[in-house]
Amino acid sequence: MNVIYPLAVPKGRRLCCEVCEAPAERVCAACTVTYYCGVVHQKADWDSIHEKICQLLIPLRTCMPFYNSEEERQHGLQQLQQRQKYLIEFCYTVAQKYLFEGKHEDAVPAALHSLRFRVTLYGLSSVELVPAYLLLAEASLGLGRIVQAEEYLFQAQWTVLKSTDCSNATQSLLHRNLGLLYIAKKNYEEARYHLANDIYFASCAFGTEDIRTSGGYFHLANIFYDLKKLDLADTLYTKVSEIWYAYLNNHYQVLSQAHTQQMDLLGKLFENDTGLDEAQEAEAIRILTSILNIRESTSDKAPQKTIFVLKILVMLYYLMMNSSKAQEYGMRALSLAKEQQLDVHEQSTIQELLNLISTEDHPIT
Repeated sequence: MNVIYPLAVPKGRRLCCEVCEAPAERVCAACTVTYYCGVVHQKADWDSIHEKICQLLIPLRTCMPFYNSEEERQHGLQQLQQRQKYLIEFCYTVAQKYLFEGKHEDAVPAALHSLRFRVTLYGLSSVELVPAYLLLAEASLGLGRIVQAEEYLFQAQWTVLKSTDCSNATQSLLHRNLGLLYIAKKNYEEARYHLANDIYFASCAFGTEDIRTSGGYFHLANIFYDLKKLDLADTLYTKVSEIWYAYLNNHYQVLSQAHTQQMDLLGKLFENDTGLDEAQEAEAIRILTSILNIRESTSDKAPQKTIFVLKILVMLYYLMMNSSKAQEYGMRALSLAKEQQLDVHEQSTIQELLNLISTEDHPIT
């Protein structure tokens, strides 16, 4: 990470820090278009997102070249918009991944980038800004900054209220984050109200059994678990597990069949794939490991439920091409199945999973 100091400010332009918008004293030497108030915020931005997008910022933050025709100019504008859209989604996904991994501080600069690109492309009052506000609200909650989280959520709510075309998916995200806010404030009644709305809007957008709806069920289950309403929590944790099992088993069955044939029609080896982006994979890991920890604390009462979650994690890590993790969870599932003397069919199913992972580690040549 190199740095140079800006020697002069172009007439009419105020240089602002990328992270806090304070007057800037430093500029990134690699792209020369990104400014910081000091070394702390420069390092924070670099570690979060800037290293990944440094060179991509240059054409967005420098003057457009001279074009010989209107057609060329329009083509140049379209390319610029495509770059902006790519960076909006890329920064959003990176920030989401940090949040699911519990790295709230790292998520902030990436989320701020996504917000600024959205403002540039869509304007200050667009509903397209809402997902970025929600990322910043969730990061603020994770850092214990409840007042700041409320400010971001108020801005998101106000933007949605003014909009005439807010999607069900965005409404779902808004209510989920409002639910998380009220969980943090220990107002469980209000939290349940918003999470119920989250599930409703997510179901309208994706269906009741979609992995994107499962997050609402998961957070609602956590509330019931904290309130010691264990039967309700158990029902919802089971639903979440079943949703992820159905999704991952679909991909697992396709790949396991492909690997028995070794090649596809083009003669190319299939690659493992979850069908998820990095943020969704991080979300799956967080949700499923949280449920596993709860199941393991009561495994003497319902070992089959613990084994079920372990099997889901085996499939997830197998599809993520992390064989060591998949094998670790598979061995734990098999050991528990034998210890509890579960039926032979259950043990053989787990053994089949382990055999496939072993084949993956030592492919036939």
